[in-house]
Amino acid sequence: MSARILVVDDILPNVKLLEAKLLSDYYQVVTATSGEEALQKASSESPDIVLLDVMMPGMDGFEVCRRLKENPQTTHIPVVMVTALTDAQDRIKGLEAGADDFLSKPLNDIALMARVRSLVRLKMTVDEWKTREKTANQLGVGDEGLNAMREPVEHARILVVNDIDFENEKMKSTFAADQDDVICAKTGFEALDIIAQSDPFELIVVSSSLKGEDGLRLCSHFRSNEKTRATPIVLIANDNEMPRVAQGLEMGVHDYILRPVDQNELLARIRIQIRRRRFQERLRTNYESSLSLAVTDSLTGLYNRRYFETHLQKLLEKNKEARKTLAVLYMDIDHFKSINDRFGHNVGDEVLKIYAERLKNTLRSFDLLARLGGEEFVVILPDITRDLAYQVAERLRRLIADRPFKVSIPDGQLVVTASIGGVVIDDGDHNLAGLLDRADKQLYEAKQGGRNCVFFEDVGVLDPAKFTSPERKFIE
Repeated sequence: MSARILVVDDILPNVKLLEAKLLSDYYQVVTATSGEEALQKASSESPDIVLLDVMMPGMDGFEVCRRLKENPQTTHIPVVMVTALTDAQDRIKGLEAGADDFLSKPLNDIALMARVRSLVRLKMTVDEWKTREKTANQLGVGDEGLNAMREPVEHARILVVNDIDFENEKMKSTFAADQDDVICAKTGFEALDIIAQSDPFELIVVSSSLKGEDGLRLCSHFRSNEKTRATPIVLIANDNEMPRVAQGLEMGVHDYILRPVDQNELLARIRIQIRRRRFQERLRTNYESSLSLAVTDSLTGLYNRRYFETHLQKLLEKNKEARKTLAVLYMDIDHFKSINDRFGHNVGDEVLKIYAERLKNTLRSFDLLARLGGEEFVVILPDITRDLAYQVAERLRRLIADRPFKVSIPDGQLVVTASIGGVVIDDGDHNLAGLLDRADKQLYEAKQGGRNCVFFEDVGVLDPAKFTSPERKFIE
């Protein structure tokens, strides 16, 4: 897995040593010898991970890490602090500054390379959501101010899989500081049963040394389980189990802590995982919400013109190859302006929503219904015969006209009708703008012909008695 790694250390031999190790594994390496240079290169070089020395003159590693994590442009870049400091308080200080790990010199090469690969994979996942977020921003509906360090850490749902009672009590006591909801399981079977029957967890803590079980195999099950595939896993291991820890990181474990478990370090590591999890979830949710806002009409919930035109263009390209028939229905609510003028725009909005709901509930799941603006709607019917297209159009007209709309007016209901213009195309090269223009001309003919009717290209006005379909979705 190729990645760009920023190595930061004020001692040149240390830089060269780390650079040589990383280059031998085919990583790209960027170097910096001061805190200021590190911040500048983190912004300009877009590294996938930062290996950061703590003890540097001027700006130390703790401050560099804090600044990286406070900057929305670099907050998602994993930081591993590399230092000769071994005191637990120093590790906790680094983790609280936002570091993803704290490795002590002399470095264990197995642990270092496994950690690098693990964090690069996590970074790539976040990068994918960041890319989608930029797309949403270009559409004018995203949020550019997201920062992982601002995510809350309280009230997380945590599953602990460990058969050592006093450690479980210790962890419950530790997590109580953040008012977390903690559930403990002593075996893998018990854990899987809890997962199957409960709401999703935000974090899973697993002991590597369960009695009669392989903790890493259990982690592998979690990685393949649909409900836990994206759930962060923290491994609890013994000091002599670093090769197994490295193996766990390779298979998708997010972090680890060695026994005897320091409560403050455990809490700091758990908070990192909770923040990262919630940050990724927020990116995903914002993207999906932004995408929805970008392609849907806020009043009716239907697709808007932007999505409709893109979708129809793809269908035309597909139909050219598949040689199938496609129909476009252009629809307009009759005398809609007079409804707004007489009863007000609130009633007009009610009419639009009821109109959209009736149409949506009648069409097939793969048909497309969109609001182009005002009272204009369009329906695309892919893979359909001409006669069935005529039936559907007449069915939609009757669906609107035959049953009054219940709206907020003194009478309580309002008779609404619609005019429909239709075009059916077979295989061949069809232009998007030209096709819409043809459908719009048929709609004009329907309105000129008295409204509340259907007018198709090359057919003219449809006879309602001839094209009547059953009172159900026309294709189940």
